[in-house]
Amino acid sequence: MKLFDMAKRRNLGCALGLALALAVGAPSITPANAQEVTLRGASMFDENHAFTKTMVKFAELVDEYYDGDVKFDLRLNSELGVESDYVNFLQQGVAIDYTILAPSNMAKFAPSIPLMDMPFLFRDLDHWEKVLSSTTFAPLEEELLKNADIKIIGYTGGGVRNLLSSEPVVNLDDLQGHKMRVMGAPIQAQIFAALTAAPSAIAYNEVYNAIQSGVIAGFENEAASIQNLKFYEVAPNVTLTRHTITVRPIVFSGKTYRNLPEGLQAAIQKAGMEAGAYGRELESREDGLKLQEMIDAGQIKATEFENREKLLEMVVPVQDAYAAEIGASDLLTAIRDM
Repeated sequence: MKLFDMAKRRNLGCALGLALALAVGAPSITPANAQEVTLRGASMFDENHAFTKTMVKFAELVDEYYDGDVKFDLRLNSELGVESDYVNFLQQGVAIDYTILAPSNMAKFAPSIPLMDMPFLFRDLDHWEKVLSSTTFAPLEEELLKNADIKIIGYTGGGVRNLLSSEPVVNLDDLQGHKMRVMGAPIQAQIFAALTAAPSAIAYNEVYNAIQSGVIAGFENEAASIQNLKFYEVAPNVTLTRHTITVRPIVFSGKTYRNLPEGLQAAIQKAGMEAGAYGRELESREDGLKLQEMIDAGQIKATEFENREKLLEMVVPVQDAYAAEIGASDLLTAIRDM
């Protein structure tokens, strides 16, 4: 009963957040010649999550670099809904001005952008850091700005995503037909379908209930979110596939950005890049610690995936076909060669 009540509260919180977001939908910025600007942010997590800490750091840096009055109104714990809601708000220029998003949640506006978060894209953390510290993703940034009017101002992430399930999934036999939730971008489902699983894209705020009720048997996520949202209560088996090192753009509403003073725009650009570097170091450092904390607390059991090298072979044709379909074969090659 406790788990069911907790899940109901989460869903109720998201519904209330949507209602509040619509109620405060008018843009929060004041005209460019006004003395004070209020920028609104949103996080699905509490103050201890790396995303929230990164957005707090972003606000501190903007305040440091901008010679003017700016306030920040950061709403936590899914008060304004979930990431798919944030995308709509940013695109419309209502309710929020900045946040951190998974690329897959922006796929409906920019079909190519999930490539930056494609499973098995990065060899290791050094490869990941080299790509994010470069301008490699510039074509994807341009597509997102053109199609969705959402501006990427930095990159955070660094969580290593693994499989999380109600029953152990430790090899290809276990993975075959495994009913699991994936993020909404088609490439996510294509990758796991190629690995013989049975993926489906359901809403993030429905995952807890879906596992508890048996609609799905598991999903994939990084340690910070597993811990923060207590997913281990319904899926305590973690399989160390290490299939993704997360890329999480720090994004800003284009409609908001264009109405800001030039000095504030420059401060936001600089702060976004620096906050991204701060967040990448923070999350990549904390990821292993949080995983070990849950192991030590007896909340999860972590197991290596048998013959992980076989997974790497199986996904290459899917990655290549996806890149060709979106006209990004050269970009994929550039990432692999970096």
